[in-house]
Amino acid sequence: MKPLSVIGIAGGTCSGKTLVAKRIVEKVGEENVLICNQDNYYRDLGDFSPAERANWNFDHPNAFDHQLLVENMTSLSKGTPADEPIYSFIDHTRTGKFRHLLPKPIMIIEGILVLGDPDLRKLMDIKIFVDEESDIRLARRLRRDEVERGRTSESVLDQYLDTVRPMHQKYVTPTKEFADIIIPRGGENLNAISIFANHLRMILENRADVEVGQ
Repeated sequence: MKPLSVIGIAGGTCSGKTLVAKRIVEKVGEENVLICNQDNYYRDLGDFSPAERANWNFDHPNAFDHQLLVENMTSLSKGTPADEPIYSFIDHTRTGKFRHLLPKPIMIIEGILVLGDPDLRKLMDIKIFVDEESDIRLARRLRRDEVERGRTSESVLDQYLDTVRPMHQKYVTPTKEFADIIIPRGGENLNAISIFANHLRMILENRADVEVGQ
């Protein structure tokens, strides 16, 4: 099954991209939506020392394996399954395990820089940028990295100042110009998400009507 609509969702770190995608799933149905996360396509740093991994710039476009991401998204957009690598954010390496992805009517590609890749943009029918205030994004990142990734607040703040903030300004913010829709306040903007979800439901209903008429 080829997707009826391929959606790109970009935005800064902890802006609410994942929550927006999850709320879309809640409203449209898990059976209809496949979410693909750019974070799982970080390059494997297994050949680097722990110190080198800690100092790696994870917010630069070169931190991602764009070739594999584009290959998998292209396969899925054509209705062909793909295997997404599972990434360890603690060790900064690929685990060697994979998530087998099956095409669904709606496909979401989510990540900080998905709108910055022209090959990915070609696959997208709708491009969304999730906008959120920088202080809120920083607070969320502190909480996430301390709780989920076992990091200290000092290391999170150092990384934010050294790489996250400057890379956001240089690479993430400019991709807003490619967006068809800008959602402020991320997943908390229920009105915007409901309107967009209604649009997706209409796409699904139109397909169902066509199939019935055939």
